[in-house]
Amino acid sequence: LRSNNNPYASFGATLARDEEQNLWSTPHDVTHTEADDDRVLYNMIVVRNQLDKDSEEWQKLNYDIYTLRQTRKEVRSRWKHILEDLGFQKEADSLLSVTKLSIISDSQNMGKARDILLKLSEETNIFPTSWELSERYLFVVDRLIALDAADEFFKMASVVYPKRPSRERADDSQKAPQC
Repeated sequence: LRSNNNPYASFGATLARDEEQNLWSTPHDVTHTEADDDRVLYNMIVVRNQLDKDSEEWQKLNYDIYTLRQTRKEVRSRWKHILEDLGFQKEADSLLSVTKLSIISDSQNMGKARDILLKLSEETNIFPTSWELSERYLFVVDRLIALDAADEFFKMASVVYPKRPSRERADDSQKAPQC
């Protein structure tokens, strides 16, 4: 009877459920199921949860979910690193925080934000090669434009995560032992 009156009795179970719904590894944040890439991950989680945990399909989906989350963490970490290098140490997390309540600061910036985001994906390695551009980073670039820091961000991303064709990488690895 006492455990029924304890408001913290199901706390662990609630955290586990919240983490399961958590798409961006931010505790208790279920606001990210609005974008297409979030829905893909959410649907993978739903399908996996309907499968038997011992099945090969469950294991494959679980691995795919884990891989996608790790890739998202890596991309976010890259963005945060550049923001911190630009002097936004205290603001980096808030600049990267995007929820369904986030808005574009100026509709005139939308085109410029898309151009910069596309340029980042084409001319830097800030995103993995298989990455589909996320609407999340469009909001971040919009914020950088409002802060007059978007061009500096691109320059820094170009230096820290330069895009090199795979042929150059092979040439570099062959030259490395000779140096």
